[in-house]
Amino acid sequence: MRVLLRVLAPLVSLGVAALGVLLVVEVVVAWAGRVSGAGLLVPWRDWRTTLQNTLWTAQPVLWIAVAGIVAGALLLAIGLLARRHDVALDSPSPGLSVSTAPRVLARLVGTRVRAADAVSAASVTASAGSVVVRARGRGDTAEIRDSARAAASGVLDALPLARRPRLTVRATPDQPGAKGVQ
Repeated sequence: MRVLLRVLAPLVSLGVAALGVLLVVEVVVAWAGRVSGAGLLVPWRDWRTTLQNTLWTAQPVLWIAVAGIVAGALLLAIGLLARRHDVALDSPSPGLSVSTAPRVLARLVGTRVRAADAVSAASVTASAGSVVVRARGRGDTAEIRDSARAAASGVLDALPLARRPRLTVRATPDQPGAKGVQ
């Protein structure tokens, strides 16, 4: 969502800026009295006449209102969902808040899990509420899972997390003939 917000914000800003420039050009030209018709770039007088003759209950007005509400709701949802989802840590002193990115937590857990003897490869996904470890290794599935769980739990216990995330470990044995497996 943050990527969408980073793309959408400049586009909306450019649109608003373009409308502002258009408004300034039209106002300056109207004050100067250089245009005798409906407007320089936009037919404002024709639009005004059309709007004066249109009722609020007309179908085009209702559809434009619905489209505006939907667009506003989408922009609001994108803005609310694009917030950062940091992992809170215990505060070292009152009035001070400390947090870390989920990517950092995943990197810490992944480094420790990959260092375990039974694990040959691991991928970790982390958020404030959960840490998911997918480990591959030598031996049976239970041994790989126990080794990865012990390593991941060690990291989570050592960190001063405000709330310990739920740990899920999935293990699969290495397949002979796979890349990097002898």
